[in-house]
Amino acid sequence: MVAAYADLPDSEQVQEWLKEDASIFAAFRIREGEYNMMLFELHKNLWGYHTWREAIVKERKIPGRAERIPSTAIYLSNVLMEKYDPSAAVQLIKQGFLEKTTTEINGCELDELSLNVLTSLTSGEGISVNENLLAKELGVHRRTVSDRIRKLIDAEVLFRPVCRFPSFFVPPNFLLVFSLLEVRKSYDQFMHDIHSDPHISLAYRISEGRYNLLLFEAHLSLEDYLRWESFYNARHPGCFGSIKNTYLTPRMTISIDPQKVSLGVINERLEELRESNQQITRRTSNAYLRRSGRLKRQR
Repeated sequence: MVAAYADLPDSEQVQEWLKEDASIFAAFRIREGEYNMMLFELHKNLWGYHTWREAIVKERKIPGRAERIPSTAIYLSNVLMEKYDPSAAVQLIKQGFLEKTTTEINGCELDELSLNVLTSLTSGEGISVNENLLAKELGVHRRTVSDRIRKLIDAEVLFRPVCRFPSFFVPPNFLLVFSLLEVRKSYDQFMHDIHSDPHISLAYRISEGRYNLLLFEAHLSLEDYLRWESFYNARHPGCFGSIKNTYLTPRMTISIDPQKVSLGVINERLEELRESNQQITRRTSNAYLRRSGRLKRQR
């Protein structure tokens, strides 16, 4: 993953590109120094990221360096992911309901049944793959589909189906805080708390200047975030050094579309397989023609 602070024209052309590009997971409007947008991108590796960057400039998807402030990128490796739990904030909704501070979301009134359904769907309970439909669509036997699904899940190419929040990182109406932290001491104890903290959906170990930890946090408000920070300051005195936060509200969202990225990866792989099959076919055909020619000459 690459988190990029960018200086881009807020035009219809750029917004259309942000919504359609298969490498862009999410895009937000921000006001962070010289930058007016924040992009979250997914790339196979650094080479893929740099060739993608060169291509979008050549194709005039974005202005060249002479026409904008160069972007600042933070590189995040899945190998260094400390926590991945996009549905963690469900517990915040349940807590708010019990404390009568959260009674509705997006105009939907909450009750105990709604909370139970929400918890079940975001954890994958009660959701299953329609193997019969897939088998019919793909023209294969249901057992073949079932076997392939099992292999993909066992290999951790896919997780079992779950429901995600539309904003993926946080529930509707919550504030997303992209937080770079300098954890000076008690790192292991702090991370132990983070793993069970419903405010945290993603956490990465990083090495970005003085910062060594990145958190994606969900909070109802800025005041809620400040209470959260005060709690950890009291629990782990002297743990935090510098903190750099970027606050992203629902109104700042341009696009969030994880499915677009997943489909882009699948389409790219299918294209590679088609090209590989075509090369094999050409080599086989050429070998056959050469063999046929030799046989004719021998006769």
